[in-house]
Amino acid sequence: MRIVFCGTSEFAVPSLRRLAKDPGFTIEAVVTQPDRPRGRGRKLGASPVKDAALEAGLHVYQPEKMKSESAAGFFRRTAPDAVIVIAYGQLIPASMLGEPRLGWINLHASLLPKYRGAAPINWAIVNGESTTGITTMRIEEGLDTGPILQQIEMHIGPDETAPELSARMAETGAPLVIETLKRLERGEITPVPQDERQATHAPLLKKEHGRLDWMLNARAIYNRIRGLAPWPGAYTAFRGRLCHVWGAPAAEAAAATEIPGTIIAASRQLYVVCGAGTCLRLEAAQVEGRTRVSARDFANGMRLAANERFGAEPAK
Repeated sequence: MRIVFCGTSEFAVPSLRRLAKDPGFTIEAVVTQPDRPRGRGRKLGASPVKDAALEAGLHVYQPEKMKSESAAGFFRRTAPDAVIVIAYGQLIPASMLGEPRLGWINLHASLLPKYRGAAPINWAIVNGESTTGITTMRIEEGLDTGPILQQIEMHIGPDETAPELSARMAETGAPLVIETLKRLERGEITPVPQDERQATHAPLLKKEHGRLDWMLNARAIYNRIRGLAPWPGAYTAFRGRLCHVWGAPAAEAAAATEIPGTIIAASRQLYVVCGAGTCLRLEAAQVEGRTRVSARDFANGMRLAANERFGAEPAK
Protein backbone atom coordinates (compact mmCIF):
# COMPACT_ATOMS: atom_id res chain seq x y z
CA MET A 1 0.00 0.00 0.00
CA ARG A 2 1.38 3.40 -1.00
CA ILE A 3 0.87 5.99 1.74
CA VAL A 4 1.75 9.54 2.69
CA PHE A 5 2.30 10.20 6.39
CA CYS A 6 1.44 13.62 7.89
CA GLY A 7 2.63 14.35 11.42
CA THR A 8 4.69 16.74 13.51
CA SER A 9 4.85 15.99 17.23
CA GLU A 10 6.44 13.13 19.17
CA PHE A 11 3.01 11.48 19.45
CA ALA A 12 3.18 10.58 15.74
CA VAL A 13 6.68 9.05 15.78
CA PRO A 14 5.84 5.48 16.93
CA SER A 15 3.28 5.11 14.15
CA LEU A 16 5.71 6.42 11.53
CA ARG A 17 8.43 4.00 12.65
CA ARG A 18 6.04 1.04 12.66
CA LEU A 19 4.78 1.86 9.16
CA ALA A 20 8.32 2.33 7.85
CA LYS A 21 9.29 -1.18 9.03
CA ASP A 22 6.16 -2.96 7.78
CA PRO A 23 6.74 -4.57 4.34
CA GLY A 24 3.08 -4.09 3.50
CA PHE A 25 3.53 -0.32 3.13
CA THR A 26 5.57 2.07 1.05
CA ILE A 27 5.82 5.56 2.53
CA GLU A 28 6.02 7.82 -0.50
CA ALA A 29 6.59 10.96 1.60
CA VAL A 30 6.41 12.32 5.12
CA VAL A 31 4.65 15.68 5.42
CA THR A 32 5.49 17.75 8.48
CA GLN A 33 5.47 21.36 9.62
CA PRO A 34 8.31 23.66 8.51
CA ASP A 35 11.30 23.96 10.84
CA ARG A 36 10.52 26.43 13.63
CA PRO A 37 12.62 28.49 16.05
CA ARG A 38 13.16 26.47 19.22
CA GLY A 39 14.80 26.85 22.60
CA ARG A 40 16.39 29.88 24.18
CA GLY A 41 18.58 30.57 21.18
CA ARG A 42 15.52 30.45 18.88
CA LYS A 43 17.49 28.48 16.30
CA LEU A 44 15.53 26.66 13.61
CA GLY A 45 14.78 23.11 14.65
CA ALA A 46 13.15 20.15 12.95
CA SER A 47 10.01 18.46 14.25
CA PRO A 48 10.32 15.02 15.92
CA VAL A 49 8.59 13.51 12.87
CA LYS A 50 11.10 15.07 10.47
CA ASP A 51 13.99 13.72 12.52
CA ALA A 52 12.46 10.23 12.51
CA ALA A 53 11.73 10.41 8.77
CA LEU A 54 15.27 11.42 7.86
CA GLU A 55 16.65 8.70 10.13
CA ALA A 56 14.58 6.19 8.15
CA GLY A 57 15.69 7.63 4.80
CA LEU A 58 12.24 8.89 3.85
CA HIS A 59 11.40 11.85 1.63
CA VAL A 60 10.21 14.88 3.65
CA TYR A 61 7.85 17.59 2.39
CA GLN A 62 7.22 20.69 4.54
CA PRO A 63 4.52 22.97 3.13
CA GLU A 64 3.98 26.24 4.95
CA LYS A 65 0.25 25.81 4.43
CA MET A 66 -1.65 22.66 3.55
CA LYS A 67 -4.29 24.90 2.01
CA SER A 68 -2.15 25.91 -0.98
CA GLU A 69 -1.97 24.98 -4.63
CA SER A 70 1.56 23.64 -4.21
CA ALA A 71 0.42 21.23 -1.47
CA ALA A 72 -2.61 20.16 -3.52
CA GLY A 73 -0.34 19.54 -6.50
CA PHE A 74 2.02 17.45 -4.40
CA PHE A 75 -0.76 15.11 -3.31
CA ARG A 76 -2.15 14.86 -6.84
CA ARG A 77 1.27 13.89 -8.19
CA THR A 78 1.97 11.43 -5.39
CA ALA A 79 -1.50 9.82 -5.63
CA PRO A 80 -1.24 7.61 -2.52
CA ASP A 81 -3.70 4.89 -1.61
CA ALA A 82 -4.15 6.48 1.83
CA VAL A 83 -2.91 9.44 3.85
CA ILE A 84 -2.23 9.00 7.57
CA VAL A 85 -2.58 12.15 9.71
CA ILE A 86 -1.35 12.09 13.33
CA ALA A 87 -0.75 15.24 15.39
CA TYR A 88 0.09 17.20 12.26
CA GLY A 89 -1.12 20.63 13.34
CA GLN A 90 -2.97 21.86 10.25
CA LEU A 91 -6.50 21.31 9.00
CA ILE A 92 -6.84 19.37 5.76
CA PRO A 93 -8.73 21.30 3.02
CA ALA A 94 -12.02 19.71 2.07
CA SER A 95 -10.98 19.77 -1.60
CA MET A 96 -8.24 17.20 -0.89
CA LEU A 97 -10.24 14.73 1.15
CA GLY A 98 -11.74 12.71 -1.69
CA GLU A 99 -8.51 11.94 -3.54
CA PRO A 100 -6.86 8.90 -1.84
CA ARG A 101 -8.55 5.57 -2.55
CA LEU A 102 -8.81 4.66 1.15
CA GLY A 103 -9.17 8.24 2.38
CA TRP A 104 -7.37 10.37 4.95
CA ILE A 105 -7.04 8.41 8.19
CA ASN A 106 -6.45 10.09 11.56
CA LEU A 107 -5.29 8.64 14.87
CA HIS A 108 -6.96 10.69 17.61
CA ALA A 109 -6.09 10.48 21.31
CA SER A 110 -9.59 10.05 22.73
CA LEU A 111 -12.65 7.87 22.44
CA LEU A 112 -14.46 10.01 19.92
CA PRO A 113 -16.85 11.78 19.96
CA LYS A 114 -15.48 12.73 23.39
CA TYR A 115 -12.67 15.29 23.49
CA ARG A 116 -12.59 16.51 19.92
CA GLY A 117 -9.88 19.08 19.38
CA ALA A 118 -6.21 19.84 19.87
CA ALA A 119 -5.57 18.71 23.46
CA PRO A 120 -7.64 15.59 24.26
CA ILE A 121 -5.03 14.01 26.55
CA ASN A 122 -4.60 17.14 28.66
CA TRP A 123 -8.31 17.84 29.14
CA ALA A 124 -9.17 14.23 29.94
CA ILE A 125 -6.72 14.37 32.87
CA VAL A 126 -7.75 17.88 33.94
CA ASN A 127 -11.38 16.78 34.03
CA GLY A 128 -10.56 13.81 36.24
CA GLU A 129 -11.36 11.06 33.72
CA SER A 130 -10.26 7.54 34.67
CA THR A 131 -10.59 6.15 31.15
CA THR A 132 -9.76 7.42 27.70
CA GLY A 133 -8.71 5.74 24.48
CA ILE A 134 -7.51 6.06 20.92
CA THR A 135 -9.56 6.22 17.76
CA THR A 136 -8.81 5.77 14.10
CA MET A 137 -11.24 7.78 12.01
CA ARG A 138 -11.73 8.90 8.45
CA ILE A 139 -11.16 12.64 8.19
CA GLU A 140 -13.97 14.81 6.88
CA GLU A 141 -14.46 18.58 6.73
CA GLY A 142 -15.45 19.07 10.39
CA LEU A 143 -12.99 19.05 13.30
CA ASP A 144 -12.63 15.41 14.41
CA THR A 145 -16.17 14.68 13.27
CA GLY A 146 -15.47 11.92 10.75
CA PRO A 147 -16.74 8.33 11.01
CA ILE A 148 -15.01 6.01 13.47
CA LEU A 149 -12.99 3.08 12.12
CA GLN A 150 -11.55 1.43 15.25
CA GLN A 151 -11.12 2.25 18.94
CA ILE A 152 -9.17 0.99 21.95
CA GLU A 153 -10.17 1.99 25.48
CA MET A 154 -7.36 2.78 27.93
CA HIS A 155 -7.12 3.38 31.67
CA ILE A 156 -5.68 6.65 33.01
CA GLY A 157 -3.48 6.08 36.05
CA PRO A 158 -4.45 8.16 39.11
CA ASP A 159 -1.01 9.82 39.14
CA GLU A 160 -0.29 9.71 35.39
CA THR A 161 0.79 12.98 33.78
CA ALA A 162 -0.08 14.16 30.29
CA PRO A 163 3.41 13.36 28.88
CA GLU A 164 3.31 9.88 30.41
CA LEU A 165 -0.15 9.11 29.08
CA SER A 166 0.72 10.57 25.68
CA ALA A 167 3.75 8.29 25.33
CA ARG A 168 1.69 5.24 26.27
CA MET A 169 -1.13 6.15 23.89
CA ALA A 170 1.29 6.77 21.03
CA GLU A 171 2.77 3.28 21.42
CA THR A 172 -0.68 1.69 21.63
CA GLY A 173 -1.89 3.65 18.61
CA ALA A 174 0.91 2.58 16.26
CA PRO A 175 -0.29 -1.02 15.70
CA LEU A 176 -3.88 0.21 15.58
CA VAL A 177 -3.03 2.42 12.59
CA ILE A 178 -1.53 -0.55 10.74
CA GLU A 179 -4.45 -2.82 11.61
CA THR A 180 -6.93 -0.18 10.45
CA LEU A 181 -5.21 0.26 7.09
CA LYS A 182 -4.99 -3.47 6.43
CA ARG A 183 -8.59 -4.08 7.42
CA LEU A 184 -9.78 -1.17 5.26
CA GLU A 185 -7.93 -2.68 2.30
CA ARG A 186 -9.67 -6.01 2.90
CA GLY A 187 -13.07 -4.35 3.28
CA GLU A 188 -13.45 -5.52 6.88
CA ILE A 189 -14.33 -2.15 8.45
CA THR A 190 -17.67 -0.39 8.25
CA PRO A 191 -17.18 3.26 9.32
CA VAL A 192 -19.52 4.25 12.14
CA PRO A 193 -20.86 7.86 12.27
CA GLN A 194 -20.18 9.70 15.51
CA ASP A 195 -23.03 10.41 17.90
CA GLU A 196 -23.14 14.21 18.01
CA ARG A 197 -25.12 14.10 21.27
CA GLN A 198 -22.06 12.65 23.03
CA ALA A 199 -19.53 15.14 21.64
CA THR A 200 -17.26 17.10 23.98
CA HIS A 201 -14.35 19.37 23.16
CA ALA A 202 -10.66 19.69 24.06
CA PRO A 203 -9.55 23.16 22.96
CA LEU A 204 -5.99 24.21 22.26
CA LEU A 205 -4.12 24.93 25.48
CA LYS A 206 -3.48 28.56 26.39
CA LYS A 207 -1.27 30.01 29.10
CA GLU A 208 -4.26 31.17 31.14
CA HIS A 209 -5.51 27.60 31.50
CA GLY A 210 -2.67 26.99 33.96
CA ARG A 211 -3.76 29.60 36.52
CA LEU A 212 -4.92 27.78 39.66
CA ASP A 213 -8.08 28.49 41.60
CA TRP A 214 -7.39 27.43 45.18
CA MET A 215 -11.14 27.22 45.85
CA LEU A 216 -11.06 23.93 43.92
CA ASN A 217 -10.49 20.81 45.99
CA ALA A 218 -6.99 19.30 46.15
CA ARG A 219 -7.78 16.46 43.72
CA ALA A 220 -9.04 18.91 41.08
CA ILE A 221 -5.89 21.01 41.49
CA TYR A 222 -3.73 17.86 41.28
CA ASN A 223 -5.52 16.93 38.04
CA ARG A 224 -4.53 20.31 36.60
CA ILE A 225 -0.90 19.84 37.67
CA ARG A 226 -0.86 16.44 35.92
CA GLY A 227 -2.89 17.42 32.90
CA LEU A 228 -1.20 20.72 32.07
CA ALA A 229 2.36 19.37 32.18
CA PRO A 230 4.73 20.40 30.71
CA TRP A 231 2.97 23.49 29.30
CA PRO A 232 1.43 25.75 30.41
CA GLY A 233 1.94 24.06 33.76
CA ALA A 234 0.00 24.87 36.93
CA TYR A 235 0.82 28.26 38.38
CA THR A 236 -0.33 30.85 40.87
CA ALA A 237 0.72 34.23 42.21
CA PHE A 238 3.27 34.57 44.99
CA ARG A 239 4.35 37.98 46.26
CA GLY A 240 3.25 39.52 42.99
CA ARG A 241 5.17 37.08 40.79
CA LEU A 242 4.12 34.02 38.84
CA CYS A 243 5.00 30.76 40.57
CA HIS A 244 4.63 27.25 39.15
CA VAL A 245 3.77 24.58 41.68
CA TRP A 246 3.84 20.78 41.92
CA GLY A 247 2.23 18.63 44.57
CA ALA A 248 -0.34 15.98 45.42
CA PRO A 249 -3.46 15.75 47.60
CA ALA A 250 -2.63 15.33 51.27
CA ALA A 251 -4.21 12.49 53.18
CA GLU A 252 -4.39 14.75 56.19
CA ALA A 253 -6.16 18.11 56.10
CA ALA A 254 -3.53 20.35 57.73
CA ALA A 255 -5.20 23.55 58.92
CA ALA A 256 -7.81 23.17 56.20
CA THR A 257 -9.98 25.79 57.88
CA GLU A 258 -7.62 28.53 56.66
CA ILE A 259 -8.35 30.65 53.58
CA PRO A 260 -7.72 28.64 50.37
CA GLY A 261 -4.25 29.36 49.06
CA THR A 262 -2.75 29.69 52.55
CA ILE A 263 0.65 28.00 52.89
CA ILE A 264 0.99 25.92 56.05
CA ALA A 265 4.18 24.36 57.43
CA ALA A 266 3.50 21.24 59.50
CA SER A 267 5.35 18.00 60.26
CA ARG A 268 8.33 19.07 58.10
CA GLN A 269 5.99 19.42 55.10
CA LEU A 270 4.44 22.34 53.26
CA TYR A 271 0.72 22.29 52.58
CA VAL A 272 -1.52 24.61 50.59
CA VAL A 273 -5.11 24.94 51.74
CA CYS A 274 -7.61 24.13 48.98
CA GLY A 275 -11.38 24.17 48.75
CA ALA A 276 -13.81 21.78 50.43
CA GLY A 277 -11.57 21.33 53.48
CA THR A 278 -8.73 19.70 51.51
CA CYS A 279 -4.99 20.36 51.25
CA LEU A 280 -2.30 19.96 48.62
CA ARG A 281 1.06 18.71 49.87
CA LEU A 282 3.53 20.95 48.07
CA GLU A 283 6.44 19.06 46.47
CA ALA A 284 8.20 21.75 44.43
CA ALA A 285 7.85 25.34 43.29
CA GLN A 286 9.42 27.66 40.75
CA VAL A 287 9.11 31.42 41.09
CA GLU A 288 9.49 33.14 37.71
CA GLY A 289 13.10 33.95 36.94
CA ARG A 290 14.34 31.20 39.26
CA THR A 291 14.95 27.47 39.05
CA ARG A 292 12.59 24.79 40.29
CA VAL A 293 13.30 23.83 43.92
CA SER A 294 11.89 21.42 46.48
CA ALA A 295 9.14 22.60 48.81
CA ARG A 296 11.60 22.71 51.71
CA ASP A 297 14.09 24.82 49.75
CA PHE A 298 11.26 27.08 48.64
CA ALA A 299 10.22 27.64 52.26
CA ASN A 300 13.79 28.31 53.38
CA GLY A 301 14.75 30.50 50.43
CA MET A 302 11.59 32.61 50.58
CA ARG A 303 11.54 32.81 54.39
CA LEU A 304 7.84 32.23 54.48
CA ALA A 305 5.88 34.28 56.96
CA ALA A 306 2.88 32.98 58.87
CA ASN A 307 -0.34 32.84 56.85
CA GLU A 308 1.31 33.70 53.52
CA ARG A 309 -0.89 32.78 50.61
CA PHE A 310 -0.64 31.71 47.02
CA GLY A 311 -2.90 33.65 44.73
CA ALA A 312 -3.29 36.58 47.10
CA GLU A 313 -2.09 38.89 44.33
CA PRO A 314 -3.00 38.65 40.63
CA ALA A 315 -0.63 36.50 38.55
CA LYS A 316 0.96 38.18 35.55
